[in-house]
Amino acid sequence: MNLSNRISEWSLILKLILGILTGISIGIFADEKTMSIIASVKYVLGQFIFFTVPLVIVAFIAPAITKLKYNANKMLGAGIGIAYFSAVGAASLAYFSGLVLIPYLSVPIETESLRPIPEAAFKLSISPVMSVMSALVLAILIGMTTLKTKASGFEKLLVEFESMMMIVIKAVVIPTLPLFVASTFAGLAYEGLLTQQLPVFLKVVMLALLGHLVWLAILYSIAGFISGKNPWQVIKHYGPAYLTAIGTMSSAATLPVSLNGARKSKVLSKETVDFMVPLGGTIHLCGSVLTETLFVMVISLMLYGSIPPIDVMAVFILLFGVFAIGAPGVPGGTVMASMGIVVGVLGFDPAGVALLIAIFAIQDSFGTACNVTGDGAITLMLEGIFNKNADQDPAL
Repeated sequence: MNLSNRISEWSLILKLILGILTGISIGIFADEKTMSIIASVKYVLGQFIFFTVPLVIVAFIAPAITKLKYNANKMLGAGIGIAYFSAVGAASLAYFSGLVLIPYLSVPIETESLRPIPEAAFKLSISPVMSVMSALVLAILIGMTTLKTKASGFEKLLVEFESMMMIVIKAVVIPTLPLFVASTFAGLAYEGLLTQQLPVFLKVVMLALLGHLVWLAILYSIAGFISGKNPWQVIKHYGPAYLTAIGTMSSAATLPVSLNGARKSKVLSKETVDFMVPLGGTIHLCGSVLTETLFVMVISLMLYGSIPPIDVMAVFILLFGVFAIGAPGVPGGTVMASMGIVVGVLGFDPAGVALLIAIFAIQDSFGTACNVTGDGAITLMLEGIFNKNADQDPAL
C-alpha cells in the first residue's frame, strides 16, 4: 500500500473523530429546529447507506465464490476453513465473555428521562432493492451456478460489478460516513444519553484487547498441537508486524513486514508462508470480528434494552464468519461487510449502525494487529497438516 493510501486511511479516522466531536458540540447546544434539520440529514444518508447494503453483498460474495476455482486445492480449502472457524470462535468467545462481563460495566439503558429528538423536516425514502438475507442467498446462488455452468461472460460481469460497487463504497459511502456519524452523535448529545455511554465504550475497548490476547493464545496453542512445533518460534517474529498493523490499520500495508517475520521462523517452510500469510491478510479477521461482537452486544443493550438472545447471536456469528472472509479491503471493511446482518439479523436502526461504525473505527488498528498476528498461527497449522514430517530451514 502506497503512502497516499495510508494517509487516506488515517484521514478517514480523523474525519470520523472530528465528526463525533462536531456532532457532540452541535447536539449539546442545538434547539429543536436545528435538530430537525440534523435529523433530516441523518435520515437521508441512512436511507442511501442501507440501500447499498444488498448490492455490496451480491457484489462481493458472488465473485468471491467464482474466484475459488482458480485456486481450488486442499491447502486453500483448509486455509479458508480455518479462517472461518477462527472468526466464529473469536466471536463466540466475545459473546459468552460478554454475557458474563457486560452486566458489570453498568451499561445505561434507562431512556425515559431523555429529551426526544424532533421529527425529520425532510425525508427521502430510498428502499433497498431486496432484503439483506435475500441478497445473501442470491449471491450464493449466482456464484455457485456461474461456476457450475462455466459462464465466463457472466463471471466477467460479476467482477466488473464488484469493481463498480467498490467505487461506490470508496467514492460515496465512506466519504459520507463522517457526516452520518456526526448527525448521529448530535442526536445522542441532544437526548442526553451520550455522557453515560463514553466511559462504557472505553471499558469495552479494554475488554476487546484482553480478548485479542486470549484468542491469539488459543490459536497458537492449537497450531502447536497440530504441527508438533513450538508456536513461540513463530509468534516471536511477529512483533514488528503487530506494531506496523497498529500504525497502518491495514493488513495489506503490513503484508511485507508479516512475510519478512514469518520467513524467519525455523518451523515454517517458505512455500507455506508465501501461500497463507497473504491469504490470511485477506480473509482472516478474528480480532476485528471479536471486537465488533462485543460492540454490538453493548450497543444493543444501550439502545434497545437487551443483549440479543443466543439463537439470534448464533445466526449472526455463523453468517459473520462468511461475511468477514469476503470483507472489502477498505478502512472499516469488517463493519461494511457485516452491515447487512447487523441490520437484518440484529435489527439495528441507523442510530445503532452509526454508533457501531464510529466506535469500531477508532480502535480498528488493534483489531487489525490481532488479525495479522493470528495469520502466523494458521500458517503453522497448515504446516502441520500438509508438511508435518518435513524438515524446515528458515523460510528466507
